[in-house]
Amino acid sequence: MTNKNSDLNQLSQVLKLLGDKTRLTIAALLLKREMCVCELLEVFEMSQPSISQHLRKLKDAGMVKEARKGQWIYYSLNINNEFYPLIENVLTFVPDQTDKIEQIEKSNPTQRCGC
Repeated sequence: MTNKNSDLNQLSQVLKLLGDKTRLTIAALLLKREMCVCELLEVFEMSQPSISQHLRKLKDAGMVKEARKGQWIYYSLNINNEFYPLIENVLTFVPDQTDKIEQIEKSNPTQRCGC
């Protein structure tokens, strides 16, 4: 019975994390492609530490993984997370993020930050 309670607690945590508009949008963007923090800065009106804090929460829950490329860290959704099918399903209800991806690609922040 504790296993079911543990699963319910984990599910609740995933849903709480996705209940935040910023984290939900980050997850939707990461569904499209991996990104570094400087790219996410282009679409959110918040500081780099704030974005990093959101990413850390998603990473701590196992929803996001990071890959180091040189001195830069790129984030992507963790498709091996047991709740990935749920996350993917929830993200189908998020408005299309193509405009934000285009905004990132147009401004090309990786040129400025060196990613």
